[in-house]
Amino acid sequence: MYKYLTVLALSTMLVASPAYAGLDEGTAACERGDYAKAYKEFKPLAERGIAEAQFNLGLMYHKGEGLPKDEAEAVKWYRRAATQGIIDAQYNLGFAYSKGQGVPQDYAEAVKWYHKAAEHGDAEAQCGLGVLYEKGQGVSQDYAEAVKWYRKAAEQGYALAQMDLGAMYAKGQGVPQDYVQAHMWFNLAAAQGVSGAQKNREIVAAKMTPAQIAESQRMAREWKPKGQN
Repeated sequence: MYKYLTVLALSTMLVASPAYAGLDEGTAACERGDYAKAYKEFKPLAERGIAEAQFNLGLMYHKGEGLPKDEAEAVKWYRRAATQGIIDAQYNLGFAYSKGQGVPQDYAEAVKWYHKAAEHGDAEAQCGLGVLYEKGQGVSQDYAEAVKWYRKAAEQGYALAQMDLGAMYAKGQGVPQDYVQAHMWFNLAAAQGVSGAQKNREIVAAKMTPAQIAESQRMAREWKPKGQN
């Protein structure tokens, strides 16, 4: 799915710079639902090359907030922000290419933009990249590379990647088949409400010994996102 740069995050980044006063006003307008005012503030800043304004303008076109929904126009502004290093814009651009929204579907371009965001630690981009490697879309099919990116996202606590990583362990694709690991990752994804995770956990559990299930449950209880003690 598309992701959005929050008003709080944007304001935190830019509050110290007087040059971005219009951007602060635009984000505040978005927060109260005054999209006409937000557009009035964002558009001239975006045209001046302010990356954050370009990104938010893209979001407005994508969501149809205060102006007609226009995926192609959204992509245009995402691209300008993405080339300036806005990570969420890079992800949204990759997603647009992967789904063919506002641009012709192009998996190679999706890989390119997902990679840029993924290399900066974006979990959703890492998971999206894993999917493309698993399916061989835009790149040669490579299960080991898919596992690598799923793991990076899963270890951050991203539930969909936990589900996908569990599936790779269950099938033995890119990693040795390991039902204990599969059960643990399915368990973690199920705890976050991912559709199908509980059923997958039950399917794997039917192939495990009680001791293996107990070990997997212990691992899930003790698991913490990477970087947390």
